Amino acid sequence: MFLDRVIIRSDRFPDNSLYPFNLGVLHKTSEITFSKPVTFFIGENGSGKSTLLRAICRRAGVHIWEDTSRLTLDNNPYADRLSDYLELGLPQGGVKGSFFDSRTFQDFTRFLDEWAAASPDILKYFGGDSLANRSHGQSLMQYFESRYRIKGLYFMDEPETALSPKSQLMLLKLLSQASASDHNQFIIVSHSPILLACPNADIYTFDTAPVSPIGYYDTQYYRIYRDFLNNPAPFFEP
Repeated sequence: MFLDRVIIRSDRFPDNSLYPFNLGVLHKTSEITFSKPVTFFIGENGSGKSTLLRAICRRAGVHIWEDTSRLTLDNNPYADRLSDYLELGLPQGGVKGSFFDSRTFQDFTRFLDEWAAASPDILKYFGGDSLANRSHGQSLMQYFESRYRIKGLYFMDEPETALSPKSQLMLLKLLSQASASDHNQFIIVSHSPILLACPNADIYTFDTAPVSPIGYYDTQYYRIYRDFLNNPAPFFEP
């Protein structure tokens, strides 16, 4: 494992009244361990899973592509400070990797086109053409297939966004193959019961405090989709 544990130093949080330090799950979770090549974070919106994912990524020194020219009305000085209060177990020391979510991916495609204007050969690593010339789902799959051939630690925040069920199955296969090679590690926030079915993966739920492991068939995502597909009628009752 590139990353084998995360220790959350809630005793050092600077202000428990401001986000993200006001999230109860962060105060009640002292440590999360990683022993599988693929680990999923799940939970309701606002549970803190994406916030922690980004903080781990920053603490590991993995760059997050973002357009810093965007204006923000957020006056919270601690919004991006959670990483300062994490301790990581990195047995191999510094590691290469990347962070993915749909918003930062759009920034990355713009940066890639700017690079390609000066060095067109860079596009050969992404199928030989601008990612912007494909549908969103197609460009995502091309990026995944190109990027995850490279050894590293990869963070993904809801990669199922804009992917059809068929494309999610393609990503699931890619994750399974990449992790089987034992040279990649993935930490993924997801709501997709398709991706969560990845073999040899751990799932942690943020709907409990502390964060706890949960079996695939015990997840709310699996149960809701199963019940709906088996008998959708009750879901429409008042």
